[in-house]
Amino acid sequence: MERGAGGRPPHPSHVARARPGVQRRSPHIEVTLRRGTGYTTAMSLSLRQTLRAGLRDLQAATVFLTRLPVPWPTDAPADQIARAAAQFPAVGAALGAAAGLFGWGLAGLGAPLWLAAGLAIAALVAATGGLHEDGLADLADGLGGGTSREAKLAIMRDSRVGTYGALALAFSLLLRTAAVAPLVASAAGIVVLAMAAAASRAAMTAVFWAVEPARADGLAAANRPCRVRAIVAGAWAFAIALVLGPALLGPAVGAATAAAVLILAGLAAVAVALLARRALGGHTGDVLGAVQQAAEIAALAGAATVIGGLA
Repeated sequence: MERGAGGRPPHPSHVARARPGVQRRSPHIEVTLRRGTGYTTAMSLSLRQTLRAGLRDLQAATVFLTRLPVPWPTDAPADQIARAAAQFPAVGAALGAAAGLFGWGLAGLGAPLWLAAGLAIAALVAATGGLHEDGLADLADGLGGGTSREAKLAIMRDSRVGTYGALALAFSLLLRTAAVAPLVASAAGIVVLAMAAAASRAAMTAVFWAVEPARADGLAAANRPCRVRAIVAGAWAFAIALVLGPALLGPAVGAATAAAVLILAGLAAVAVALLARRALGGHTGDVLGAVQQAAEIAALAGAATVIGGLA
């Protein structure tokens, strides 16, 4: 028998380890490999769950904000609208880009710029079912016709449109059409409508989270998003503006346009939120619609001014 060091016979495990073609893993390596496999599996499962939740939120946001034939998620939790608020800017960007593409196509067919821009805005309103415009009209009627907080809130619940609401709607459509008309014949119209739609819905989500509800009941009070959702919505708006602007409008014009859209949308949202807080004590669903409209008008006007000045 072969002898080991010190004249003793080698241990059987040493003999097996020394045999050609025989490999043995230490217990430490085995445990590490098992832990690594489990960690990888857990990470993969977590990624799939996150992706699935994100798609579900996007689907719910599409149903909530538009009239598109999309079904409500079958596995939606009770607070699905609050969760979906993070995806509001993504839905807005898609709607804005589609409306801009529609207007660009009409202009390419020879339609006058004002007509093409007006029909693009009309398509955007039709896709949302006038959801935000309805809120703007109700808030205008409430603020213009009510003499007390309770009276303002009562008027806002009335589905009829008064003089103040009709004027607010007219100005909204007119100002947005005027801002888009100089841009609708080029890719700038598509980019600007997408950025403004995203930024205005991010601003709406921020007010939804930051300002307390004016009523204890109602859709806005029951579906208030958390801070994380508001931050994600803001990140969406920043990413869309800072990527689309410089990429399709050029570095200088694109960056300046993105800055104008984001800043002016934020300022308009703050102004409406402060007005609602002073007059109503907080936000309602109508206030959120008015925030979106004011932010979109400001963003489009700022973008058109920047592009017109730098072009």
